[in-house]
Amino acid sequence: MEEKIEYSRYVFIKKVRKMEKTYKQCQSCGMPLKRDEKSGGTNADGSKSAKYCSHCYENGQFTRPDITVSQMKDLVKTKLKESGIPGFLTGFFTMGIPKFERWKKSEV
Repeated sequence: MEEKIEYSRYVFIKKVRKMEKTYKQCQSCGMPLKRDEKSGGTNADGSKSAKYCSHCYENGQFTRPDITVSQMKDLVKTKLKESGIPGFLTGFFTMGIPKFERWKKSEV
């Protein structure tokens, strides 16, 4: 009986820690969250999102809800080039986008 209680507590603690997870990059576009001029997107209740930047997420909704992973990669590459990043580096900076939280659901 004690083992079951201990296991349940472990699962609860693990779930709470998962909810509190903080990210260094937007989990939609990959922008470093510390570089976001608005300090992150906003949840539906007005609080700051710990997961998404202000360009991707406002008021609890994605700003571009119908964008695909490849379209997001193209958009980010364009923005990086506009800011002076050489083209060959844009591919390097965007190759991790499909692994972000927003896109994990679409892999199924």
